[in-house]
Amino acid sequence: MSVNVNRSVSDQFYRYKMPRLIAKVEGKGNGIKTVIVNMVDVAKALNRPPTYPTKFFGCELGAQTQFDSKNDRYIVNGSHEANKLQDMLDGFIRKFVLCSECDNPETDLHVNPKKQTIGSLCKACGNRGMLDTRHKLCTFILKNPPEATESGSAPVKKEKEKKRKKDKENGSGSGEAGNHEHIDAPDAVDGDDDDEDWAEETTEEAQRRRMEEISDHAKNLTLSEDLEKPLEERVNLFYNFVKQKKESGTIGGADKEILAEAERLDVKAMGPLILSELLFDVNIREQIKKYKRHFLRFCHNNKKAQKYLLGGFECVVKLHQVQLLSRVPIILKDLYDADLVEEDVIFAWAEKVSKKYVSKELAKEIHTKAAPFVKWLKEAEEESEGSEEEEEEDDENVEVVYSSSARELKVETVKPETPEKEEDDIDIDAI
Repeated sequence: MSVNVNRSVSDQFYRYKMPRLIAKVEGKGNGIKTVIVNMVDVAKALNRPPTYPTKFFGCELGAQTQFDSKNDRYIVNGSHEANKLQDMLDGFIRKFVLCSECDNPETDLHVNPKKQTIGSLCKACGNRGMLDTRHKLCTFILKNPPEATESGSAPVKKEKEKKRKKDKENGSGSGEAGNHEHIDAPDAVDGDDDDEDWAEETTEEAQRRRMEEISDHAKNLTLSEDLEKPLEERVNLFYNFVKQKKESGTIGGADKEILAEAERLDVKAMGPLILSELLFDVNIREQIKKYKRHFLRFCHNNKKAQKYLLGGFECVVKLHQVQLLSRVPIILKDLYDADLVEEDVIFAWAEKVSKKYVSKELAKEIHTKAAPFVKWLKEAEEESEGSEEEEEEDDENVEVVYSSSARELKVETVKPETPEKEEDDIDIDAI
């Protein structure tokens, strides 16, 4: 019986099917184990090696696994029910099979052992993404990457090889006739296909389609090559991409493209540093407002990117020291008001003078100029915390008074009762 690969889809006509897991418990006592009888068929439906889901079960159950690919035996130690393993397989499919964009299982895994990353390419929608390598199975995948052979090509080659051997044996005693039989003819040729046109299409549409296929293939090769380049080269590629957008005058609406390119080259955190160099100059205050959306794409909830933005800010001050050094606190406030830098990041930056982007002398001057803003920010934070405490105290002294004759509830502030002073003790002898 087959089930939907994505079992959250209840459509009975869903095209992606897989066999239901069949589990068989063998052995007794400490030697008990569960053999997944049809793991090869299930893995074939998922387009993954059968060792991956088996190892996933082992990771989730904390059990050892055994693989015998020659005899198609995939074993998980311990006694486990088929239904339990089937539910666990759904977790494997969500993490390592389904596309994050379209939820289709037409994905291929691409392993980069040098960078220790696992990429996913969807053949249905073209989405490219990176898997979260924190799961224990990822370590196994990195050590045992999927074979780079086309699916289904190995069985076809084996069949052809067998056919050749058989034809050779049958024709070995018939002289030249046997040799003629050894010549392979196309498999699809039979008597009904005499009128079929075997020539390649030459229409403009067909040529355009072929060119698109070639360019897509070339793009894929370029993408994989770029990711294998060292960090410095990838940063330069991103720099040139942003520079080209700026020079062509299309940078205003290219914030999404710029983010996508940074993610493709795996330099997202460093994005604000490059953007600062290309988009900021003497008029940095106006440019913060103009390119706020571009920077937010990188800096929102990303403290590492915010630190790089402050580094880029220091570099801009260095280039226009005369005009910008005295305006450091105002510019920092603009960055803060635009939600590009959080308080914690500013406080951490202010505590330590670094010579990573500028000389230590200039870094000290920038921090000295920034001191009034940092002080104001700390005081504002303390005041906001104090006002919250006062509001809580005021709430405690508020009493709701209900009157049957009134139409509305009245809120009165009740003054805390002060204890009356005790009368002085009277001396009886003095009366």
